[in-house]
Amino acid sequence: MPDSPGLELIAGELRDAHPDSVLATYHEHDQACLIVDPEQVLDVLRWLRDTPGQRYDFLSSLHGVDYLPAAPRFGVVYELLNRDRVERLRVRAALPDPAANGDGADALPAIDSCVELFPTAEFHEREVYDFFGIVFRGHPDLRRILLPEVYVGWPHRRDFPIGGEPVIFTHDERIVPGWTE
Repeated sequence: MPDSPGLELIAGELRDAHPDSVLATYHEHDQACLIVDPEQVLDVLRWLRDTPGQRYDFLSSLHGVDYLPAAPRFGVVYELLNRDRVERLRVRAALPDPAANGDGADALPAIDSCVELFPTAEFHEREVYDFFGIVFRGHPDLRRILLPEVYVGWPHRRDFPIGGEPVIFTHDERIVPGWTE
């Protein structure tokens, strides 16, 4: 991973190429992280992937985070890898909760999909949608991946009720009492 000065050099070059794209940086627990504007996340990821000297061309992980009660509430975290230098770089985009902004209780946070840049993101983005309710605009097949399509709610959100409704799958529908009522 880049050290602290290396991270600041990357952030400076990114700010030159895409003004206002990098909101902050941090380097702690041996992790280098760029906090970026969610509206420019594709520009940042493309720059990190394609720029000579950077070449973070492998997306090893993409995951969601719920920071409730903090604002902005949600985060999408991209773990990038430069395989030549064996360096990891974390990119984080923070998303506000549209329901808290008066956009309606059913409004979901949204960010652009990076599947065109990193095909490995397809299933990662579906999982984040499935558990956090974060919509990835432009995703080729955004639907639930682990929970049934009829499932209501986002179980990895911090305000999801603990011990909520049991999830009924075909293999266990006969042993869950009262599921048909």
